[in-house]
Amino acid sequence: MTFEMKTPTAALLLLLLPVLLLTCTRVDGYRPVIIVHGILDGPKQFQKLVLFINKTHPGTEVTVVDMYNHMSSLKPLWNQVQNFHRAIEPIMSSAKDGVHLLCFSQGGLICRALLSTMPNHNVHNFIALSSPLAGQYGDTYYLQRVFPYFMKDTIFLVCYNRLGQKVSICQYWNDPHHRPSYLKNSNFLPLLNGDIPHNNTKSWRENFLRIKKLVLIGGPDDDVITPWQSSHFGFYDSKEHVVEMRNQEFYRNDTFGLKTLNARGDLSLCLCSGVKHIHWHSNFTVFTNCIEKWLT
Repeated sequence: MTFEMKTPTAALLLLLLPVLLLTCTRVDGYRPVIIVHGILDGPKQFQKLVLFINKTHPGTEVTVVDMYNHMSSLKPLWNQVQNFHRAIEPIMSSAKDGVHLLCFSQGGLICRALLSTMPNHNVHNFIALSSPLAGQYGDTYYLQRVFPYFMKDTIFLVCYNRLGQKVSICQYWNDPHHRPSYLKNSNFLPLLNGDIPHNNTKSWRENFLRIKKLVLIGGPDDDVITPWQSSHFGFYDSKEHVVEMRNQEFYRNDTFGLKTLNARGDLSLCLCSGVKHIHWHSNFTVFTNCIEKWLT
């Protein structure tokens, strides 16, 4: 059967058809990007990252949340989560196609908690930039600034009690030599990981799985995240041998949906060598190789 074009109008419509179809796609540009900073820093440190986004994705609405900056970032994490929630909810509500979350260092844990506890969030991609997702255990500059008289093998004495749990870093301090105490006394990371069963485990998992992509970025020269594999959900065993993500109990049991994301094909790992912790968000190579393509 042949189709005979009888009028110029019909021919014009066929020529315009691709254009008409294009107008049915999203026309409001790129999704908004919400950036959550890390421990002991603030919005000023993310000026280059904002410039990178504006340069490659012109017109993108970028918000670096301006709260809990510098020493205030040491305040209890659940309090921070509550107030970050209030700050980003209006941005989400006005973004009909959703938003992207780009969260650095401790901010990655705050964002995990946000995604777990917000049942109606519309986060499209969650990008965790050098974040201690499986915990922290190392003698670093940051630990010395917060607890100058303690080393990694003694800080559990401070962290694993009610007073210590009022300091953010203690809430994800994961001492592999004192795991029972960690599970008993830490009130943040074990709950997120589902290491401790609680009434919200199922709903938190469902909420977290609303994201479309999880992007994990880290590298061996970080010099703060310890072990660096924590940025990819790996961590130490009791002998300080690194156990990679797929062999972690929370992955095998799929307690918060990590295994499901991987099975869906929605988990991306990006490894960059030669990047120090404070340079992740100002390194254009990291941005182009690990971040840019997830901000559409």
